[in-house]
Amino acid sequence: MSKAPAPADAAETKPKPKGRLLIIIVAAVVLLGGAAGAYFFLRKPADTKAEATHAAVKAPAIYIALEPPFVSNFDATAGTRFLQVTVQLMTRAPEMVEFLKQHDPVIRNDLLLLFGTQKVDEVSTLEGKEKLRAAALEAIRKIVVAEGGKPEELEAVYFTSFVMQ
Repeated sequence: MSKAPAPADAAETKPKPKGRLLIIIVAAVVLLGGAAGAYFFLRKPADTKAEATHAAVKAPAIYIALEPPFVSNFDATAGTRFLQVTVQLMTRAPEMVEFLKQHDPVIRNDLLLLFGTQKVDEVSTLEGKEKLRAAALEAIRKIVVAEGGKPEELEAVYFTSFVMQ
């Protein structure tokens, strides 16, 4: 018949304490995971913040006055009417300043033609003036494209004086 195991055999088959080793492994995994997560989350906003700061920093605006002011007669049913407009262009690219100065005669020509086609009733309102300003920007950007420039570098057209008589 079989004998019951001896007490020495019982000690050999008794499992060894693995709880400590398991706790150490779990703690190491948690610490490594936490460190990796902290690195990812702390690094990500720093990169985004640097990119946002870089994107938010714009070059200063450069304004180019188109002198002398534009004087144009325009359609009026009650007699001859005149429009005098002082125009400034805005860019942030120094090379665009030189480009616009070089093509000043073409720009002045096209703007003078544009101003001459306006109707008194249309440019008397704020909406009409804004529409004319947008049309002037588009007309100048077409010239920039035709001459091989970058139209997006011309950001705005401003009327710094607008007189109708």
